Parts: sequence; structure tokens; C-alpha cells
Amino acid sequence: MNLDWSVVSDNWQALAHGAMLTILLTVLTMLAAIPGGIMLALMRLSRFKILALAATCFVEFFRNVPIILLVFWAFYVMPVLLDISFSPFATGLIALALNNAAYNSETFRGGINSIRKGQREAGLVLGMSNFQAFRKIVLPQAARRVLPVLASGWVSLFKDTSLVSVIAVGELAHTALQIRSQSFRVIEMLTAMAAIYWLMGYPQAKLVDWINRKYGVKE
Repeated sequence: MNLDWSVVSDNWQALAHGAMLTILLTVLTMLAAIPGGIMLALMRLSRFKILALAATCFVEFFRNVPIILLVFWAFYVMPVLLDISFSPFATGLIALALNNAAYNSETFRGGINSIRKGQREAGLVLGMSNFQAFRKIVLPQAARRVLPVLASGWVSLFKDTSLVSVIAVGELAHTALQIRSQSFRVIEMLTAMAAIYWLMGYPQAKLVDWINRKYGVKE
């Protein structure tokens, strides 16, 4: 077996660009999925049944459809059905954001429901409005409870961004596979891709461990 690792060093700029695009895609997805998840969670907890039903349908659909299928549907089917076309990057971002917003909504809903009803009622007795009790009592505690779960979701999302490589988004996986097909260096490029993902993912995993130790709630 004749291995040639120079293909990695010769293409380090392309790999670095792909890695940065992976990070950007993760950040933008989470920036859209967190407020989207909060909105969906509040809709599901709403007294208005039509809002709760709409949010439930959205969440149950996007939680139970594979991300790769969402990516393909958004890229190939949506332009045909709705005459709407986005760039590969935007398409991947939309699919990832929809999926993660659905998961985040359940995280937020669980965090809100985990706060004892008596704490909110105590705030009302003290003269707070429903909104003030929610903002000052429920929300801070719920945020602490969901932070470790969101952090774990971030690490999972970081790896899931590789799925959008199938529609030619130039992130790390797509870039490495392109170099592999051009250089015919399969082992070298797949090993390099795995190593880069690990180097970026391991510190994030350790940060999640720290967040769980510091902010994890124990009843």
C-alpha cells in the first residue's frame, strides 16, 4: 500500500475553507433554530388550540423525517412545486434549521413544564402578572435546565451538517470528497476528514461535559 499524505498538505486551504463553512452552517442553523424552537414551544403551550395544533403538526413532521430527506426535498422538490429555488448553502441551512427547531421546541417545552406550577402561582400572589411571573421565575429556571441539552444538540448538529454535502454545499465533507475524487487518494482524504472533524468536535464535546457538570439540574 502506497500512501501519499502530501495530498492533505497540498489542499489544506480548501480543507480549511470547508471547515470554516461547516462552522458557519452550524452557527447560522442554531441562530435560526433557537428562536424558532422557543416560538414553537410557546405555541404548543398556548391556550389557543389552533396554534397548539399547528405547532404540534410541524414538530411531529420535522422530528420524524430524516434530515437527508428534508435536504433532498428542499433542493429538488420545492423548486418544482413552489417555483422557489435557493442556493445549495441556503437549502441546507433551511433543512437543518427546520429539523433542529422542531427538536429544540421539545427541549424548551420540557424545560418550561419542569418548573413547578406553585412557583409561578407564588409570583402571581406577590402581584406579578402572568408575563412577569413567566419572565422572572419560569424562564430563568427553564433556561438553566435546557442549556445542557442545547449544548449536546449543538455537537450533534455540527456533525449533521455533513449531510448537506450531497447537494454540493462546499463544507468539509463535500470538499474532502471532491479532493478524493480528483486525487484518487481515498484513505488519505477520508482519514484527514475524520481527523479534522475530531479536532473540531472533541473540544466542543468537552465543553458540553463542563456545561452538564456546572448547569445540570439535579432534583
